[in-house]
Amino acid sequence: MQIFRCPACSSPVYFHNLACGCGQEVSFDPDAQTMVAGAVHCANREDIACNWIAEAGGLCRSCAMTETVPDLRAEQNLPLWAESELSKRRMLAELARWGWFTPTDPGARPVFRMLSEETLHGEADVVMGHADGIITINVSEASGAVLAERQEQFDELYRTMLGHMRHEMAHFLFLRLAENPAFPEEFRALFGDERADYGAALQRHYEAPQEPGEQYITTYATAHPHEDWAETLAHLQHLVSLLDSGVASGLRLPGMPGEGYDPYREADTEALITRAVDLSIAVNHVNRALDLPDLYPFVLTQPVRGKMALAHRWLKRI
Repeated sequence: MQIFRCPACSSPVYFHNLACGCGQEVSFDPDAQTMVAGAVHCANREDIACNWIAEAGGLCRSCAMTETVPDLRAEQNLPLWAESELSKRRMLAELARWGWFTPTDPGARPVFRMLSEETLHGEADVVMGHADGIITINVSEASGAVLAERQEQFDELYRTMLGHMRHEMAHFLFLRLAENPAFPEEFRALFGDERADYGAALQRHYEAPQEPGEQYITTYATAHPHEDWAETLAHLQHLVSLLDSGVASGLRLPGMPGEGYDPYREADTEALITRAVDLSIAVNHVNRALDLPDLYPFVLTQPVRGKMALAHRWLKRI
């Protein structure tokens, strides 16, 4: 993610900021990819600290995609919804740099159902997922305690709300890309036939999970071609965002491009991945000095990199 500048004093302003330290209120313009002053704020600014500019109807582009919000009569849900929406905005802002969901993108938009396991009337069962353009998000996992419990329960230490957003959006992006007749053929050559029975595949996966081996980025990716795609695309987004954030912070290793380098305009997937991984290894070294976990603890084999290259070529539309 980029680091922005205050329109009043030019001090650094970060993606989540509502105001600069100088007192200037700011709003994020997703088309200009800048922080602006004096714009009409999203109607959700006070409730969930949404700092995007308003569009038609008073909501910002991101909030307008949310069809259902969690039961706000259960008071713990408001901060969980706010945290989940922040992850959604970050994902959408980054996808916009590849041309997705901008005014020039004529395609369909996803619909989000932001639900919580906690309601005024007791606990509810919420299953994250995507179906026919509708993405269901369990905002309960925005709670640090709940997330830690699920990370241990599912043996997914890299499980995060932003990761969920990127994974489920990948399923939606598959639908959009599959509108091009050339995409399914290329997809099946690397990922397999997504028309295979999804329910049966998931049942086999949960009964006997397979190791990712050389072909897959995670264990869950082995379950079905759709999940292989979603996991691969989520990790590609992780890596591009990691590199973009590092560049914005002034972190550069020998051999990396100089000032002005934009990872979202990089056409060479192998170079992109290698730079991101090299940067993660350097940060890992720093983290270990403080006894902290590795930043990106995944090994990217050549088959996985090949899948990322296909996903990158189709996802990058600028």
